[in-house]
Amino acid sequence: MVRFEEIGLRYAVGPEILREVNFNLEPGSFHFVVGPSGAGKSSLLRLIYLAQKPTEGRISLFGRDVSGLTRRENALLRRRIGVVFQDFRLLDHLSALENVALPLRVAGQPEDKVVSHVSELLSWVGLADHLNALPPTLSGGQQQRVAIARAVIARPSLLVADEPTGNVDDRIAVRLLYLFEELNRLGTTVVIATHNEALVSRFTHPILKLKDGDVETLPAHSMPFEQASEGSAA
Repeated sequence: MVRFEEIGLRYAVGPEILREVNFNLEPGSFHFVVGPSGAGKSSLLRLIYLAQKPTEGRISLFGRDVSGLTRRENALLRRRIGVVFQDFRLLDHLSALENVALPLRVAGQPEDKVVSHVSELLSWVGLADHLNALPPTLSGGQQQRVAIARAVIARPSLLVADEPTGNVDDRIAVRLLYLFEELNRLGTTVVIATHNEALVSRFTHPILKLKDGDVETLPAHSMPFEQASEGSAA
């Protein structure tokens, strides 16, 4: 599903963010990405969902080397990837229901199925009373749940989430992780970056640990990883 071979990443003339990174994520796997603030978690995710090109090395997605993709091929691959961004990226002029419905409408799903599926998912994440609310009227945690619903509604082949539980309480955070696990059981490969050590410890998934530009693959519950001084994610 995802293969990194000798990947390096540097922004402009700054220091290396990642260097000689190698790992392979099998289809249907579930990984947490952990590490201290500034270790490169968000940069690693950006490489996975094709928002950033590496400085060196080769990335393969869905069995394809992505280095030579045309713009159209890149766009087609990205349609198979669901992304939860730290800044949500909701469209403020669209309701919660309409934001979540976008991937289904782009895919040409029948409108009656779109509305029923979106309403059911938003109800499941605790937003049944906010289907018609515009994002600016929602709290940060509510906006985060809308963004997560939008990322998972079309059952992507690959889901990449950057601090998806940073603005919600522990009860909602666990429920959202259960949603990701259910999607994983249906076949989606899941990659979640988080600094929440307590949350990671509640689940039995392997870990990609970032430190000093390197990535180490660890089995579940093989550490605790170092405490990160990140505070709550945006």
